[in-house]
Amino acid sequence: RLPRPGSEGAPRSKPCEHLLDCGDIVWSLAFGSSVPEKQSRCVNIEWHRFKFGQDQLLLATGLNNGRIKIWDVYTGKLLLNLMDHTEVVRDLTFAPDGSLILVSASRDKTLRVWDLKDDGNMMKVLRGHPNWVYGCAFSPDSSILCSVGASKAVFLWDMDKYSMLRKLEGHHNDVVACEFSPDGALLATASYDTRVYVWDPHIGVILREFGHLFPAPTPIFAGGANDRWVRSVCFSHDGLHVASLADDKMVRFWRIDEEYPVQVASLNNGLCCTFSTDGSVLAAGQDGSVYFWATPSQVSSLQHLCRMAIRRLMPTSQVKNLPIPCKVLEFLCYQI
Repeated sequence: RLPRPGSEGAPRSKPCEHLLDCGDIVWSLAFGSSVPEKQSRCVNIEWHRFKFGQDQLLLATGLNNGRIKIWDVYTGKLLLNLMDHTEVVRDLTFAPDGSLILVSASRDKTLRVWDLKDDGNMMKVLRGHPNWVYGCAFSPDSSILCSVGASKAVFLWDMDKYSMLRKLEGHHNDVVACEFSPDGALLATASYDTRVYVWDPHIGVILREFGHLFPAPTPIFAGGANDRWVRSVCFSHDGLHVASLADDKMVRFWRIDEEYPVQVASLNNGLCCTFSTDGSVLAAGQDGSVYFWATPSQVSSLQHLCRMAIRRLMPTSQVKNLPIPCKVLEFLCYQI
């Protein structure tokens, strides 16, 4: 059993190993906590079966049989067993506001919204994907959900109304991964068409294209098999860098304002990647292994820090109404 941090039995240096028997192949994982980054939008009703403490860490596991199991990480106790999906649960994501709202993406062509504070009640089924759903991601303020899937699908959902905001059109093959920038102003999507797109999700415009095959394939070839399928994409916490994994056995580290990668590393059979909390380490998953790289160190400019502070509060439509010079406006909208 993994002791809680700060308790008498908690290790000071050596990490403990903890094994959870999920009973089936695990396709997706997500950590969740009731510690909010802002005021939770959910009401904590007293008669709920579980009361989640401020020091409680949950792990959601998406399984091959369509089930989602929710675990208390520190005790190893199975808290909830969610069983409404009929196919593989391909991805899981918790709302970052501490509300313990969980969204699951499945090969059954649906996304399902679960309220873990209400005994795992399934609040809503989001339908619209014509085929498998590969991934999903919340915006930093938890108001928007992006979901991606087969048949070139990139959908944005209003999580206050549980309705579709818009479809983003531009990819030429299955879209397999997505992530918002830390300020919520940008959205990165990775596709089997050999491209990573960086979007303005508020107006549905492609701002950047990171190609993994030169010259870029035409749409008819981008939809076919090739050795440049992009498997994963993630945003660094400085909001300036993006990492991508492709089938060409390469990991690429990009700046959002440059056309070509800043750094490249080799990796066979890479499947997924993510940055550490401070952005100094990039981890990439392979068949049976995880590799770590130290990312290039860089101090963000005061201009970019100010841009991120503004964009955390204002969507593109509000920024465009500000009485400011055109060049400043373009900078705030990540157009230069």
